[in-house]
Amino acid sequence: MKVFLVAAVLAVAAADSPAPYHPAPAYKPAPYHPQTQYKEEARPFAFDYAVNDHYTGTNFARNEQSDGHNVQGYYSVVLPDGRTQHVKYTADHYGGYNAEVTYDGEAAYPEQHSAYKPAPYKPAPYHPAPAYKPAPYHPAPAYKPAPAYKPSHY
Repeated sequence: MKVFLVAAVLAVAAADSPAPYHPAPAYKPAPYHPQTQYKEEARPFAFDYAVNDHYTGTNFARNEQSDGHNVQGYYSVVLPDGRTQHVKYTADHYGGYNAEVTYDGEAAYPEQHSAYKPAPYKPAPYHPAPAYKPAPYHPAPAYKPAPAYKPSHY
């Protein structure tokens, strides 16, 4: 009987208490539906450029064109060893990227002749710091309290 009374009192108390406050989230992202992705139409393009600077020796070129589905291109660059690397490539969604690489010239590694000649390494002379000598010890004078103040009687 006591258990029944306690349960009844708790049920009444729970019914009278207000529900806890849970605010709505400030941001609710839109649901993601992968099948509703926008697919952009493929667009054909073509471009090319080339640089041949005799002063610095920079020499490279690139050419690429696409019909919207297949890409074809070519680029060439002079390598540091003196050879020219040529790459012809095609790329599409089915065959992936396919490249044909060729080289012109022979690899050469000429000796580097430079006007700069570094001086031989010569360490600075070693001068050790002087040995440590502590300052002479002078103890502080003994503490002597000031005379106590004694008021004079008038």
